[in-house]
Amino acid sequence: MAAKDIAILAVAALLVAAGIAGYYVLDDGALVLRVLAVVAGLAAAAGVAMASTPGRQFAVFSQEAIVEVKKVVWPSRKETVQTTAAVFAFVVAMALFLWISDKTLEWVLYDLILGWKKT
Repeated sequence: MAAKDIAILAVAALLVAAGIAGYYVLDDGALVLRVLAVVAGLAAAAGVAMASTPGRQFAVFSQEAIVEVKKVVWPSRKETVQTTAAVFAFVVAMALFLWISDKTLEWVLYDLILGWKKT
């Protein structure tokens, strides 16, 4: 990374720190102003960071990610409900299977093999 980019990112980090410091400096002020100080610091830092090479690369990556998300075929409500019901039924079936397996092993080990009858 070039020295210019490091300097730009350092300024961005200082802006974030300034926003957080503003939150504590305004401790007597309204909560809205304190939160706005942090948001302003973050927004200014993001704007400055976008001037760096990694910032521009991140912007390009974000735009490409949005394009890819638009290509996704999202399931319909009916498909979602059916898939959820299938998963729920499988979970119930597995819980029942594991419970039966546990009780069977308990009976075999404690009653038949060890002879520890429960009273």
